[in-house]
Amino acid sequence: MKVYPFKVAPNFPESLEPLQELARNMWFSWNWEAVRLLIRLDSKLWEESYQNPVDMLTHLPQEEIDEAARDDSFIAHLNRVHEAFQTYMTAKTWFERQHGPAKKPLVAYFSCEYGIDEGLPIYSGGLGILSGDHLKTASDLGIPLVGVGLLYRQGYFRQYLNPDGWQQELYPENDWYHMPVTQERDSDGKPLRISIEIGDSVALAQVWRVQVGRVALYLLDTNFPENSPENRAITTQLYGGDREMRLRQEILLGMGGVRALAALGIEPRVYHINEGHSAFLALERIRQLMQTHGLSYQEAREVVWSSSVFTTHTPVPAGNERFDAALLRRYLSRVAEQVGLSWDDFLALGRENPGDKSEPFCMTVLALRMAAFCNGVSELHGQVSRRMWRDMWPEVPENEIPIKSITNGIHTRSWLSHDMDELFDAYIGPRFVERPDDLSVWERVDSIPDVELWRTHERRRERLVFFVRKRLTEQLRRHGAGSEELAHAQEVLDPHALTVVFARRFATYKRGTLLFNDLDRLYKLVSNPDRPVQFVFAGKAHPQDNPGKEIIKKLIHYARDERFRPHVAFLEDYDINVGRYLVQGADVWLNTPRRPLEASGTSGMKAAANGALNLSVLDGWWCEGYSPERGWAIGSGEEYSDPEEQDHIEGHALFHVLEREVIPLFYERNHVGLPRGWIEKMKASLKVLGAQFSCARMLMEYTETSYLPALAAWHELTEDSFARAKSLAAWCRKVSENWHAVKVIGVEGPEKDAVLKVDTRIEVRVKVALGELSPDDVSVEVFQGSLDSRDEIVDGTGVAATVEGDSTDGVYTFRAELDCESSGRHGYAARVLPRHEDLVHSYVPNLITWE
Repeated sequence: MKVYPFKVAPNFPESLEPLQELARNMWFSWNWEAVRLLIRLDSKLWEESYQNPVDMLTHLPQEEIDEAARDDSFIAHLNRVHEAFQTYMTAKTWFERQHGPAKKPLVAYFSCEYGIDEGLPIYSGGLGILSGDHLKTASDLGIPLVGVGLLYRQGYFRQYLNPDGWQQELYPENDWYHMPVTQERDSDGKPLRISIEIGDSVALAQVWRVQVGRVALYLLDTNFPENSPENRAITTQLYGGDREMRLRQEILLGMGGVRALAALGIEPRVYHINEGHSAFLALERIRQLMQTHGLSYQEAREVVWSSSVFTTHTPVPAGNERFDAALLRRYLSRVAEQVGLSWDDFLALGRENPGDKSEPFCMTVLALRMAAFCNGVSELHGQVSRRMWRDMWPEVPENEIPIKSITNGIHTRSWLSHDMDELFDAYIGPRFVERPDDLSVWERVDSIPDVELWRTHERRRERLVFFVRKRLTEQLRRHGAGSEELAHAQEVLDPHALTVVFARRFATYKRGTLLFNDLDRLYKLVSNPDRPVQFVFAGKAHPQDNPGKEIIKKLIHYARDERFRPHVAFLEDYDINVGRYLVQGADVWLNTPRRPLEASGTSGMKAAANGALNLSVLDGWWCEGYSPERGWAIGSGEEYSDPEEQDHIEGHALFHVLEREVIPLFYERNHVGLPRGWIEKMKASLKVLGAQFSCARMLMEYTETSYLPALAAWHELTEDSFARAKSLAAWCRKVSENWHAVKVIGVEGPEKDAVLKVDTRIEVRVKVALGELSPDDVSVEVFQGSLDSRDEIVDGTGVAATVEGDSTDGVYTFRAELDCESSGRHGYAARVLPRHEDLVHSYVPNLITWE
C-alpha cells in the first residue's frame, strides 16, 4: 500500500496568528505570562499535550479557536504577551553593550542532549538541562551562538514501576510535526540534507531547527526512507543501543553537525564541545580546512585547537566514553587517511599514553587534545580533572594542567515559581528580567518582607504536596490499586510539615537510601507530632544500571512500610515538569553523593533560587556555595577509601544535622508564626546563590575567558591566507625537532636551606643550553612555592626569567627575581617551556624541560 501523506492545520484568524509564532519559540518556556495565555486557551488540552503549545494548537477544536478570536480580553492578553516577546527579541543585550553587535553566530555549541522544556523530550538529565539553560541564557545575554544536537525519535525513556517497585522503561515515539521544531529547507524548498560516511555506508541527515529566544538549535535526524534501516536507527534513542550505535551517533553529531552548519551557511569561528560525545567535530573541522584552504594537518590543527572550547563533566575515569580500536577502525580509518594521519597516529589522539597500543580510544582525551580552552564544571571538579588527566602532561605540575574550572549555573527564570517571580517583580524590580547580567539585583532580596516571602514559600509547598498526591494516585491507579490505597494517596504528606526532597539520577554513588540506614532513627523524625518531617524522592536509573534500579526498589518498599507511608513518597518519571514542582516547593534540598564523584550538580541551585535551603555533602558546586548562614553541610569535605565506613559516618552526620539544626530551626516560630531564623537563612541563600550560581554569570565567564580569546585566536591565525597558522605549525615542528638539545645546565641562587626574611627579594640565575633554538623560542621560568613533607613544591607558580647578554656556545643565562611573601619552607626549580605569541598556552606542544 502506497501512502500519500498530507497535513491538516487549524484555521487561525489573523487576530490569533501571533499564537503560532509564540508556540514555535521556546521563549514561552521561561515566561509565565505566555504560559498563562496558553492555559487560558484550554487548560485541559494544555496538560494533555504535555505542555507542548504546537501540539495543543494543532488539536484545538475550531470552535474554541473561533471563540478565542471573539474574546476581546483574550486578544488583549495575546497582544501584550506578543509585544513582550517582540521587545525581548529586539532589545539591546549584554553582549552588544559590552562587545558590540554581532550579525552572525560566532560560537557553535555541541551537546548530545538538550533539556529545554518538557514538551521537547530530547534530554535525559543534568547534562541536557545544563545545555538547555546554556542556550536560554545565551539568548538572554545576546551571545552570538547556535546549538547543535540530534533529534531522537524516541528521546529518553519514560519511567514506570512494576508492583514490586522495579523500574520499567517506555519509549514513546516523538511526532516532530506536532512539536516546536521546524524543518530547514534548501533554496528549492526541499528538506535540507547533508551526507556523511558512517562505516561502509553513506548516511543522510536532515536538519531541524528549534528556536530558543534569539538562539537557534539545529538538530540532525536520519529517520526517513531514503536511509537504510541501519542508518535510520542512528537517531532512534538518546543513550540507546550498543557501543557501535553510540559511535555512529557521535560521528553524526560531531562530524555531521559541522557539515550541517556549513550547509546552512553558518560559519562559526569558535566551537564548544560540551562533554566528549561531539569531539569528532575537531577532525571534521581539520578536514574541511585542509580541503578548502590547502593547509597541512598540523596547520589546520593549530587553527582548530586555538578556537575550540571543551567542557568535561565526568569526575571518574570509567564514566568517560571509550571505544575499542578495532571498532573505531571500521568507522574512521578513512577519516584518518583524509587528514593525512597513520592509523597509529590517529589512535594516539585519543590515548592518554599515545604509545600504549592496548589503550582504548577515549573521547575525552581527544577533546582535551583538540581544545585549547578546557574546563571542569566546579572548582572541585577542576581539581579532580587535573588530577585525573595529569598523565597527558607528564612533566607539568598538577595545578598547572591546562584544565580550569567554570562552575555551572542555572537559567533562573526557567526554574523560578511564578509566585516567587511575582514577588521578585514587586521587590527586586524589572532589572531582574530586563538585565539578567546585573547580578547586583540579588542584593535587593533583603527588601522582601519576611511575611510575604514565607507565605509565598508556603503556597509552593502546599502545591507540591497536592501535586505529589495527584501523581501518586495516578501511579496507583495504573497499578490497579484498590479504593483503600487510592484514598491513602489523597492523604499522604502534610502541607505544613518540613519537606525534604531528594531528586536526581539514581546511581549508586548518589546514595539515595542513606537516610534508611537507620530506620529507627528515621521513624523518630517522621513520627514526631510536634515537629513532623517528610521526604519526597524522584529520579530515574539508567536502563542498564541494575544497582541503581535496586536503590529505587528499596525506596519503594520503604515508602510502603506502614511506619513511613504517610511521610515518604516516591514520584515516578522524574522530568522537567516534576522537577519544577520539587525545586519550587521543597523546604530542604538533600544531596548525598560520595565525594568527589559529583562534578557539579545544579538541582540544588534551582531549589535555592526558590528559597529552599541546601543540605549536602561538600561535593560539586556546594563546596563553593556552602556557608553556615545559608545552608548545611554533611561532614567537612572528607574523602574515604572505604565506602561502607563513609556511608556509616555520613549517615550519622546527616541525622545529627537534621535533629540538632534543621528541624529545630524550621519549627522555631515567633508570636505570629514566622520562623525568623529560617527566613534569615533563606534570604542569605537567595542573595548569594542566586547571583553566584546563575547561568548568566556562567555564560559571561565563558565569553570573557574562552569564547572571545578563542575568537581572537581564530582571526589571528586565519588572516592573510592563514599565514600565522602556517608560521605557528612550522615553528612547532622546528621546536619539536630540536627540543632534545634543550637543557638546564646550572642554577644559581640562595644556598640550600638558607634562612631569609619575609619580603626579601632574591635573584636566581639559570643557565640553559638551547641548541638550534633561540631565547625567543622559549620561556625560562623559576617555579616557586611552598614545600610539602617530601620537599615537593605545592601549588607553585612560574616566574619568568629574562635573558642576560649573548650566548656562549649556545648557552644562555636567564635571570629572575623572587619575592619571599610568606614564612615557612619554600623552594624553587628551573624549567624551560616553548614560547610563541600565537600559542594559547605553553603546555602544547607538550614540551617541558626541568633541571
